[in-house]
Amino acid sequence: MEIKTTSRKVLLGLQMMIVAYPALIVAAAMAGLDATVALFAAGVGTLLFHGITGGKVPIFLATSFSYAAAVAAATGLYGLPATLGGLMAAGVVYILLGLLIRIGGVQTIQRYFPPVVAGPIIIVIGLGLAPAGVGMASANWIVAVITLAATIVVSFFARGLVRALSIVAGIAVGYVAGLALGVVDFTPLIEAPWFALPRFTWPVFDWRAILFVVPVAIAPALEHIGDILSISSIARKNFFTEPGVDRTLLGNGVATFVSALFGGPGLTTYSEVSGAYAFIGDFDPAFMWIAAVAAIVLSFVAKLGALLTTIPTSAMGGIVLLLFGLISAIGLRTLVVNEVDFSKARNLFIAAVVLILGVGGAVWKVGTFELAGVGLAGCVGVLLNLVLPQEV
Repeated sequence: MEIKTTSRKVLLGLQMMIVAYPALIVAAAMAGLDATVALFAAGVGTLLFHGITGGKVPIFLATSFSYAAAVAAATGLYGLPATLGGLMAAGVVYILLGLLIRIGGVQTIQRYFPPVVAGPIIIVIGLGLAPAGVGMASANWIVAVITLAATIVVSFFARGLVRALSIVAGIAVGYVAGLALGVVDFTPLIEAPWFALPRFTWPVFDWRAILFVVPVAIAPALEHIGDILSISSIARKNFFTEPGVDRTLLGNGVATFVSALFGGPGLTTYSEVSGAYAFIGDFDPAFMWIAAVAAIVLSFVAKLGALLTTIPTSAMGGIVLLLFGLISAIGLRTLVVNEVDFSKARNLFIAAVVLILGVGGAVWKVGTFELAGVGLAGCVGVLLNLVLPQEV
């Protein structure tokens, strides 16, 4: 029985790694960083996060899209080593934010993120990711639809371990469909060596690069809070108070600091993995430890990483369409379960503005500092919650 349980955990952990892999690689490429180093950093960073938070929060950390543009620009201006120094400083910002919350008390931040703010933010996280999912699926809609349909069928009609592995089952069916339609490219697998050392780069500290990168940390910090809200709602546990968002921010900060130390990207909590948890209905954090170890192994065994790249983009698109939609649905559930009263104009205004800013592509930019998406929507939602009178 123990062997069966362990095998189940390993398989579900590997499933989580497969779900995170495409976004991890794409975000690293956008930032101009080495994919193998990004894999290594995701694995090490996730393990550090779980060590700091007591292994209680089912979260996977990997390459942040929010840093991508700034990192690419800073690398062009100051070079990669100096940019990595800026990312290390950004990790310190997370750590300081965690300490501030520890001093003020977790209940302080809960006051700023009541259900009327948290629900729409979670919805924005899912809907904000939707264009990426649609873009992936549109590479071949036939493969995407077959993958999505297979995942749903397995989830509804299979039992036991097969049902829990419905995401992998759907990808496998999509892979076969891709082979039949000739959209699987084995070139990366053929050309990849069996083993390769990640191309680590060591940071240097340049105040210009630090000032360029550090302001960007505000947006992913807000995304982090949104993701903790999301996984708390999915798992129906209050991770804001136990282990506490102060410790999760500390864990994210240390993970980003160590990632940059090896030449890796800024790390953030991955919403698609949270969506996978919602889909399988099992919230064991041990799956993330297994996924983290798998990421580290993949960073050294190039053949395995190349094998994952042969999965048709459209097959992964069919999966993430479902997972991103689940995240938004969790946001709706947050509003329903907490009985947010939308007969009150106050609640309507807060939700409406958060949704429109978050999904509509609004951007607030001052110099090199930029706030958009869930970060901007979250800031405005918190502000409206503070200034609008309760009796309205």
